[in-house]
Parts: sequence; structure tokens; C-alpha cells
Amino acid sequence: MLKSTAKYGLGQVVRHRKHPFRGVIFDIDPQFANTDEWYAAIPEEARPAKEQPFYHLLAENDQTYYVAYVSEQNLVPDDSGEPVDHPDLPDLFGEFRDGRYPLEFQLN
Repeated sequence: MLKSTAKYGLGQVVRHRKHPFRGVIFDIDPQFANTDEWYAAIPEEARPAKEQPFYHLLAENDQTYYVAYVSEQNLVPDDSGEPVDHPDLPDLFGEFRDGRYPLEFQLN
């Protein structure tokens, strides 16, 4: 039986370790739960292990807003203290305070 504990939590602001984007966690998979096609599209030398938590993020970079799916090994906490501007944040979370967003919508 696989036992996995997520390092990050819902509403936490994180950034990608290698790519220039940050986001707010809105869901967590205890291990990889995306398609094989998505996984195969990642260059083999950069492909993360499937046996770790994967996070769904409301993400942003300098150009756009989007939803990202990122392995735990590729995330670091965002300690900037700055809010994220993703337009979908109010649908799930309350106002940014103390470096995170409080969940205001019950997920399954």
C-alpha cells in the first residue's frame, strides 16, 4: 500500500523550482493521476517520479493565467508575501492573508 503525505496544503502559494511561474494549490493527488500522454510529453531527463504528490495550481506567469499540474519535487514555497492574481481565485478561496488563501468552497 502506498502511503503519501503532501508537503504543501490547499490555499498555499508555491512556485515552480525550474520554471518562472507561481500559483495557489487548489487540489492534491497523492500520486500521479494525469494521462500517460501528458506524462510522455515531459522530456525523459526532466520527468518526475509518479509516486509522489502532484498538485493542481491556479498558476500565473508574466504573460498569462492557467491551471498547472506539478509534482511535489518541482515546487518550493513562495515566500514573497505577494498575492496571486489568477482570476479564478475568488471562486474557491477567500481573501489573501498571512501568506495563503483560506478555502471557501468545499471540494470532494
